[in-house]
Amino acid sequence: MSRVLVTGAGGMLGRDLLAVLRDRPDTAVTAAARADLDVTDPHAVRDAVAGHDVVLNAAAWTDVDAAESREPDATAVNGDAVAHLARACAATGARLVHVSTDYVFPGDATEPYPEDAPTGPVNAYGRGKLAGERAVARLLPESGYVVRTAWLYGAHGHNFVTTVLRLAAERDRLDVVDDQHGQPTWSYRLAGRLVALADAALAGDAAPGVYHGTASGETTWYGLARAVLALRGLDPDRVRPTTGDRFPRPAPRPRYGVLAHGRWAAAKLPPPAHWHADLTAFIDRLPGTPPSPSAARS
Repeated sequence: MSRVLVTGAGGMLGRDLLAVLRDRPDTAVTAAARADLDVTDPHAVRDAVAGHDVVLNAAAWTDVDAAESREPDATAVNGDAVAHLARACAATGARLVHVSTDYVFPGDATEPYPEDAPTGPVNAYGRGKLAGERAVARLLPESGYVVRTAWLYGAHGHNFVTTVLRLAAERDRLDVVDDQHGQPTWSYRLAGRLVALADAALAGDAAPGVYHGTASGETTWYGLARAVLALRGLDPDRVRPTTGDRFPRPAPRPRYGVLAHGRWAAAKLPPPAHWHADLTAFIDRLPGTPPSPSAARS
C-alpha cells in the first residue's frame, strides 16, 4: 500500500490526479486543496507530508499576468512553497513529483528543448517556477522529480480549449495568435503520467531529475483553435490567424515552448501521445460533440 498526498487537489490537474488515483486499491490518497493546506506555511506542510510515500504537487500560482505585478506572492507559491515540500519530503524519505512549466525557458529555440537545456525565463511566473525547480534539485537530489508541462486544458477550470468553444458560440469569427508554438496537453493525460512516474520512482526504475510532461508534436494557438472547432463539428475557417502583438499582456510569452521527451524511455515509460490524439479524446467526451470517426470505430 502506497500513501500519496496530492496538493492543489481542487484545481484542474489536481482533480484529474484524484480521478486517476481513485480506483487503485493499493493506494491511499490524501487530497489537500487550498482550503486544506497552505503550502506557504512550512509547519503545515511538514505535518501534511508526514506519513506519505509520495507527494504529487499540483499546487501553483497560475495567473501568469498577475505574477508580473505580484512577483513575491507568486514566487511564495511557485518557489518557496516547493522548498517547504522538498524539505518535508527529505525529512521523511518521501518522493516529490513537482509540476513545472515550459516558461522556465526563454522561448528563442527552433527545435524542442531537451530536459537539460539552459533555462532563462522571460517573465515573473517563469522565474518563480524555476526557483521551485532549483529547490527540488538542491534539497532532493535522489528523490525529487520535476515534470514540466505547458498549454494545459481539461474538464475542470478555465483553459484555452473551453474558452474557444465558448467564444465560438458567441462570435462568427475568432482571431487567434499564430506566432507562439507549443504543445497542447490534456490535464487528465498528464495526471496519468505523473502517477506512472511516481510508481516508477517507488519501484526504483525512474532516476530523479527533470522530465517533460507535454503531449508530443507541436502547433500554434491558431492551429489548436482550428482543431478544436473541427473536432466539435464546426467550421475551422471561422478562426483567423493573427500575431501576439495584437494582444499585449503584462507578462511576455515565450514564442517557442516545445519540449523534448527523451527521459521517459529510461524510466521504462512510454512516450507521450500526440497532442491531436489527446485533444480528440477530450473533445469526444464533451456533451454535444458528434462522434469522431475514430470514436465511432472503437
